[in-house]
Amino acid sequence: MSLFAFLGTLEIGFIYGLVAMGVYLTFRILDFPDLTVDGSFTLGAAVTATLIVLGYNAYLATLLGTLAAASAGIVTAWLNLRFNILHLLASILTMTALYTINLRVMGKPNVALIMEPTMLTPFEALGIPAMYMKVIFVAFCAVIGGLLVAWFLNTQYGLAMRAVGSNKRMAQANGIVVNEKVYVGLALSNGLVGLAGALFAQTNGFADSTMGIGTIVVGLAAVIIGESLFSTRSILIIVMSCIVGSILYRVAVSMALNADFLGFQASDLNLLTAVLVALALVFPKLRREWKAKKAKGERA
Repeated sequence: MSLFAFLGTLEIGFIYGLVAMGVYLTFRILDFPDLTVDGSFTLGAAVTATLIVLGYNAYLATLLGTLAAASAGIVTAWLNLRFNILHLLASILTMTALYTINLRVMGKPNVALIMEPTMLTPFEALGIPAMYMKVIFVAFCAVIGGLLVAWFLNTQYGLAMRAVGSNKRMAQANGIVVNEKVYVGLALSNGLVGLAGALFAQTNGFADSTMGIGTIVVGLAAVIIGESLFSTRSILIIVMSCIVGSILYRVAVSMALNADFLGFQASDLNLLTAVLVALALVFPKLRREWKAKKAKGERA
């Protein structure tokens, strides 16, 4: 793998680290399987790119893109809580609607940002090569995002949200407003995903209506890989493991695609994704079985 390809892999890995954190909030903290992220990732990119092209400040455009994605999460929570629609179905309905909304926002299938000012533009005066600057910038965003998420989950409000995910009835019996925590949790989750989409659009120079396909699988894979590597109860370590898992996933995919002896092509990406996710799911079980056999042998 060339240096350029490796830096590109790191860049995408850090960006999808934000996606992994969003997926972690819904799947692990709230126990709410949310597929909205496939649409909110694109929504964050679409709103940000469209506003930048219209002449808005890149930082303001990114904020608005993030808020737009967060609102998509609120819609999913509303469908689930107000009308008792199954969470998976509610998120699928929102995700499906977002495909059309994203096309409406952009006015066409894709928007180019190659010649437009982005969040990275002010840092060009530092003289750092673009391929290094992109990695540094997205790494900073991912780490700061992880620290803020870990801090939030350790606050009283965050602890209440974790309680809702662990046992809704017990949380409600203790005076916690369950529905409010679900609304906030899905908004934060999709906001992080939307921020990742906004960063992706600006670092890669475009926003496309199909760029969010498979985002949920990538995010879930990153969460599972990170959890399998770090067996700890520390929220900070768990959140940061999402970033590590995302990077390792991207490195594994890149190495597989660039290994000539394996014979993989770019069109095999979905197959590789499925295989890596399956391995990430199977590995913890196999490790537990191996430890159990080892302990049994030692006792014997």
